[in-house]
Amino acid sequence: MKNSVMDTHPGLQNGSTYENRIPMQFWAEDDIPIEKLLLKGTASLSDTELLSILIGGGTPQENSLDIAQKIMASCQNNLCEFWKLGISDLQKVKGIGKQRACQIASMFALSRRRNAAEVVVKPKISRSLDAFTIFHSLIGELPYEEFWMLLLNRANKIMKTVKVSEGGISGTVVDPKKIFFIALENHASSILIGHNHPSGQATPSEADLKITKKIKDAGVLLEISVLDHIIVAHDAYYSFADEGTM
Repeated sequence: MKNSVMDTHPGLQNGSTYENRIPMQFWAEDDIPIEKLLLKGTASLSDTELLSILIGGGTPQENSLDIAQKIMASCQNNLCEFWKLGISDLQKVKGIGKQRACQIASMFALSRRRNAAEVVVKPKISRSLDAFTIFHSLIGELPYEEFWMLLLNRANKIMKTVKVSEGGISGTVVDPKKIFFIALENHASSILIGHNHPSGQATPSEADLKITKKIKDAGVLLEISVLDHIIVAHDAYYSFADEGTM
């Protein structure tokens, strides 16, 4: 993965200022990101160059490549961190207004939905990794917490995925009554619950342990099995069932 295109940036050489740089329209054809894509395909472009195409135009002081460079630098040129940026984060970068921020956020949303659609092709849950894969596609890269549930039939096949609640960086409120209302309404035989930790730490908090026990106990009374609770922490996860903490 290329982290920067600054070394080969044709418009900024030997410490020149923005005022005396070569405008992008006068660059060689295969240096302009969109032309490079057409000539050589997406694989030939760096992450920054691809983002510059999505941004489109620049400002009188900075072109789209400069702006893309600043955005990527703000998240250490890490795509996982980039995917966590919200509309307000993007708008902090000069040259990114409301419309462009919304365009980038829409791209994030489409990507997550595509991932979710892909994992549902194999809807049977047979181990914690299967559940993690689905939850990760839904909430793995969010900068705030969300709590989701998977409704399963008797064959452990997914009937439906449902977002139960949405919170902030440090937590979200979960109402067990809502969880089981949804489960009963959809005639689920069992459920899997999951939420994310934007901090990247998969270890459950005391609150996580308490709500898991509360939901599991309620499931026993209603004869709806709570098979597992998955905590998603970026590319890692914690399974209550695997760890014996259900």
